Amino acid sequence: MAEHSRKIAVDETVVTEHKTKVNGNSFSYTATVGTQPVWNENGDAVATLNYTYYQRENVRNTAKRPLLISFNGGPGSASVWMDIGYTGPRAINVDEEGYPLQPYGVKANPHSILDIADIVYVNPVNTGYSRVLPNKDGEMPSKDEQQKMFFGVNADIKYLAEWLNTFVSRNERWRSPKYLIGESYGTTRVSGLALELQDRQWMYLNGVVLVSPTDIGIERKGPVKSANRLPYFAAAAWYHKALSAELQNADLTEFLPEVEAFTINEYIPALAMGGFIAPDHKQKIAEKVAYFSGLSVDEVLKSNLDVSTRFFWKALLRERGQTVGRLDSRYLGIDKQDVGDSPDYNAELTSWLHSFTPAINAYMREELNYKTDIKYYMLGNVHPWDRTNNKTGENLRQAMAQNPYLNVMVQAGYYDGATNYFDAKYSMWQLDPSSKMKDRLSFKGYRSGHMMYLRSEDLKQSNQDLREFIEATMPKENEAAKY
Repeated sequence: MAEHSRKIAVDETVVTEHKTKVNGNSFSYTATVGTQPVWNENGDAVATLNYTYYQRENVRNTAKRPLLISFNGGPGSASVWMDIGYTGPRAINVDEEGYPLQPYGVKANPHSILDIADIVYVNPVNTGYSRVLPNKDGEMPSKDEQQKMFFGVNADIKYLAEWLNTFVSRNERWRSPKYLIGESYGTTRVSGLALELQDRQWMYLNGVVLVSPTDIGIERKGPVKSANRLPYFAAAAWYHKALSAELQNADLTEFLPEVEAFTINEYIPALAMGGFIAPDHKQKIAEKVAYFSGLSVDEVLKSNLDVSTRFFWKALLRERGQTVGRLDSRYLGIDKQDVGDSPDYNAELTSWLHSFTPAINAYMREELNYKTDIKYYMLGNVHPWDRTNNKTGENLRQAMAQNPYLNVMVQAGYYDGATNYFDAKYSMWQLDPSSKMKDRLSFKGYRSGHMMYLRSEDLKQSNQDLREFIEATMPKENEAAKY
């Protein structure tokens, strides 16, 4: 009897040919879906990573053609989100604001950056079709062994850098300008990879893009962590028309600088005083926080001025019988009970899984001709994740210092309550305390959430910002990397 198994091929490629139109220009491209092994120090394959690689055809000189290497986050999230949501040649079929539509699937992405750069979307171990492999005796490594090899801040960076060395070599892209883009936890990943690639693989980058960044090892604790939420609260409340007429009549980006200034100059110092803040000063701060957040003064006071995000998602629209989403607070949910201090579920994530899951499965099989019985893990099991010794932000700073070509752009949505935009700004400000590389750091904000590209207007703008970033960081001919 033939052996029956449900295994992924360790090392294979499937190539298909396509045409698209970006910014009014038509061109052909190839899509390669494949698997490529992760090797251990003995040269044994210990895992295989699934990837999708798009290349524009009829490019005469790949030495001048940028390569964008794309990671999503989680940790444990597949590359599906930015592949068919953001930069790739095909985009998820959703409405103008990013909500699910049937029939499920993908359509042309007229804003893809494939016109100016080739793109590879990488699925780390246990995401997408990527899997840990058994040893030569057919035995799987133990959970502890797997964590040491793959599931931690530094293990993740180390094996992915090795994998990228092989990918770049196999595809003859050593001479190409290279860019890393990561979303959410992917920003931790690419921040660490920037230095790991330079120091261990001798591979130097032109740019790193941080989309909806995590803390990247830059601490935001105590009063800073608490106060930094307020600009996001204000943005989300403004979107839902939960603020006073005075603020609602102003445009979002007109009044947010006022909220940011209050946060830095008054809110953080007030929280730092803790229980020893004077009652009248506490009342004054509570009134201002309520004014900007859409919450009541009583709710702010009973939170001791420290309002949690979970409470905000539940309380903002409590009187309307609705909750707001975590990763994108434009999304609304409904709970079993209106009382309580946190929502029953994340309204935005269920919406995204609703539209992305059928789309990526159909796209892989029907358009890219990659057929397997292996399940595509939208969110895979990578826990427990070792978060110790996270110095990725400092590593990114060091990589920038060592490499005068290297620039960083931050992209964030104003309505993201998980990795809020003001935290992203704060991390950017703290990344290089010397300010010597200030002109190589930039921030772009969007009127949507964690995956800002799901909103049609922001899909266009965020890709254009990315396109301009790449074009601006490609050195002119004979422009040397030096200080």
